[in-house]
This record gives sequence, structure tokens and C-alpha cells, in this order.
Amino acid sequence: VQLQASGGGLVQPGGSLRLSCAASGSIFNINVMGWYRQAPGKQRELVATITTGGSTNYADSVKGRFTISRDNAKNTVYLQMNNLEPEHTAVYYCNVIYRQGPHSDYNISWGRGTLVTVSS
Repeated sequence: VQLQASGGGLVQPGGSLRLSCAASGSIFNINVMGWYRQAPGKQRELVATITTGGSTNYADSVKGRFTISRDNAKNTVYLQMNNLEPEHTAVYYCNVIYRQGPHSDYNISWGRGTLVTVSS
């Protein structure tokens, strides 16, 4: 399963960006889709996850500012980021937990990451 992320870039403080990540390949179903980020000199951390049914989980630092959503028909997850600040600068990675068949084990796949830079 391959993940293709897009939507990163340079934005001024207070601005918005929308990240997208599309999964392709041999997929029976995707249980959880998520976004993680890694800032310079820091460990990768959870940003948000969303289940097939739409249940979401957010890091406390992004609640009320970021919104995760998904299109199950397109195997795509989105991250709407509003009111961005310099501390949100990081490489953002998408992640899926999926199965390739009804009786298959769940696997995890990571995207390559998309850079978000918040700077004036």
C-alpha cells in the first residue's frame, strides 16, 4: 500500500493549509487513518486519527485548530489546519492501518511526509 501526501508548503502565521493523503494498492479496508508530525530535533508525534466510522482523536495541542476527515470511497484522509503558528512547522506524515483481505492481519503503512513551514 502506497500513501501519497500533498498540500504542504510555506504559510504565514495565522494562515491555513489542507493536507491530503491518498492510499493506493491492494486494500480491503482501512481501519484507521492518521496524521503525525516531526518537528526539527523532535520525535514524531501524533496529530490526529480517524476511524472508518468517523471517530476522531486529536493531540491536545491541535484541538480546535486542526480537523481530520476522510473519504472512505477514495481511501483519502485530510487534515485542515487553521490559525497556524511557527510551532506547527514540521514534516507531516500520514499513516493507515489496513487489511488486504477479510481474514488478513492488519498492517501499517506510512507516507513519505509533506513539509509544512509556518513563517513570516
